[in-house]
Amino acid sequence: MTMIERPARRPENNLFSSGPCSKHPGWSLENLKEACLGRSHRSKDGKAKLKLAIDKTRALLGVPDGHLIAIVPASDTGAMEMALWSLLGARGVDMLAWESFGKGWVTDAVKQLRLDDVRVIDAPYGQLPDLAQVDCSRDIVFTWNGTTSGVRVTDADWIAATREGLTICDATSAVFAQRLDWRKLDAVTYSWQKVLGGEAAHGMLILSPRAVDRLESYTPPWPMPKIFRMTKDGKLIKAIFEGATINTPSMLCVEDYLDALGWAERIGGLDALIARADANSLIIADWVARTDWIDYLALDPLTRSNTSICLKIIDPDIDSRSLADQTAFAKRLAQLLEAEGVALDIGAHRDAPPGLRIWAGSTIEKQDLIDLTPWLDWAYHTAKGELVQAA
Repeated sequence: MTMIERPARRPENNLFSSGPCSKHPGWSLENLKEACLGRSHRSKDGKAKLKLAIDKTRALLGVPDGHLIAIVPASDTGAMEMALWSLLGARGVDMLAWESFGKGWVTDAVKQLRLDDVRVIDAPYGQLPDLAQVDCSRDIVFTWNGTTSGVRVTDADWIAATREGLTICDATSAVFAQRLDWRKLDAVTYSWQKVLGGEAAHGMLILSPRAVDRLESYTPPWPMPKIFRMTKDGKLIKAIFEGATINTPSMLCVEDYLDALGWAERIGGLDALIARADANSLIIADWVARTDWIDYLALDPLTRSNTSICLKIIDPDIDSRSLADQTAFAKRLAQLLEAEGVALDIGAHRDAPPGLRIWAGSTIEKQDLIDLTPWLDWAYHTAKGELVQAA
């Protein structure tokens, strides 16, 4: 087999993980020196920081004034659990699943909440479910961008503006990189550590007026953990959406999120963030187009993510082997790249088909992806050569 030389140039930033994701260019611990540390988060200064994070989020994402925004515990998972446990059960629900996180929300509805009327509309990795099957008289739960499959919805046209049910959307690897149609979304969740490269353990929950109406008119039959409770005596606890968090947040993490939001504002806001992710994804697309051993996991080019880019190995010599061998080969590629200090954490998600997953969101510099692609070829040829020698 033909071997290729080790490339001379390495990416300056080798952090291509799909979560937690790379910090933004220019990030430094020095940026966090104004953090409200050693103070109560319920102090005047603490609440002001939390409210500022909410206000900046609204402005940057273009969240309508009628929608409410809360900082909640436990990352995107916590935010989604709050939405599911608080909002579901009033009517039947259509659960869309085409990757591991969507399947996780199905588990919540079926095995934990044990809802009576659940329709699962699913698809294998690499594809979207048939969105025409969705019944908008029912509640809808879906991920906007499948982080572990690299497959996203292209828009919200399939959701009726006159819908009767609520739409609950896990947007954690889409928000700040793809345009969300707020008119069609009633509960949106994400975490700081994804697209803006913030710190983990905090989530965001954005509710439409329709979602608030559900909270105030419907009481789920199951016990509600304290950190999920958004109402008291049948009325919304509005303070939660003004910076009075349910539990104690890390004010250092809050400062880090504010720093990321400030960076996004300085480079041009949402338009600039989307443009950076799109440009980054094109670098990978150009490389895939000229490379015969790799392809996208997403079958339809229109549904390919511009953040969590999931790739599969299509070399017949590898693809014809057992799943265990394919997985071992893909892991070997990631190991070689990590050993060279070129790329960290780019293996496929443990639940996904074997391959690579490269984060291309806005905090990644385009030149680093340009410098990465020759190393991907080097790792492939090196691992393939090891197979030949072992045989």
